[in-house]
Amino acid sequence: MLTRRVVVCLDVQDGRVVKGERFVRLRDVGDPVELATRYEEEGADEIVFLDISASADERATLLDVARRTAERLFIPLTLGGGIRSAEDVSLALRAGADKVSINSAAVARPEVLESAAARFGSQCVVASIDAKRESSAWRVYTHGGRTRTELDAVKWARACVSHGAGEILLTSIDRDGSRSGYDLELTRAITEAVDVPVVASGGAGSASDVRAVLQDGGADAALVAGMLHDGSTTVREIKRVLSASGIHVRAVA
Repeated sequence: MLTRRVVVCLDVQDGRVVKGERFVRLRDVGDPVELATRYEEEGADEIVFLDISASADERATLLDVARRTAERLFIPLTLGGGIRSAEDVSLALRAGADKVSINSAAVARPEVLESAAARFGSQCVVASIDAKRESSAWRVYTHGGRTRTELDAVKWARACVSHGAGEILLTSIDRDGSRSGYDLELTRAITEAVDVPVVASGGAGSASDVRAVLQDGGADAALVAGMLHDGSTTVREIKRVLSASGIHVRAVA
């Protein structure tokens, strides 16, 4: 039976975890190392660190945070934001990351996915896709949701896999921070289009939202953030609901 994952995302800026809505209106929610450790204890299956400013200085800060976090974590750690080359991937992996998420650079130069997969294996390469609905389809955006591209999200997801991505991190810009539930239609369109795991992101407001995106959206994993940061629920409670619904998850100690 396929084990579904609950993945906790920590957006990092200036060495602190922040959270916003639709990629704006950011607020400070805590120390990344402390939060990552707490969420692991609660039962998180993976942690994702995203450098949301992605300048060279911020990337150096995030690598330091990753090193300090990796020393304390036993679950996989994904690092993303400002990754522009296979050498950047190498630096992230050496800092303790298990996987690296690539977004804007992959759109600009898809060969970065190929070179990273060739050097480190597809299992380390996550294609991060930020998508926004336009009529009956979804458009890919880059640079933290600020830059519109001409790429169709479903076609781009297929292309990312063909270039070597071993996983898709899919974020609905429309739902990000809204607590109104994941975009199930978008998630289903992507999961049906690719044969690699899809992590759904954007819109989680309750454990039932997580259950819906795994059952109805077909996602392999659900990414959660804000509802944990503000204490409205816990990873343990989410997993209790998932297990009670017949969804197989890793047990919480």
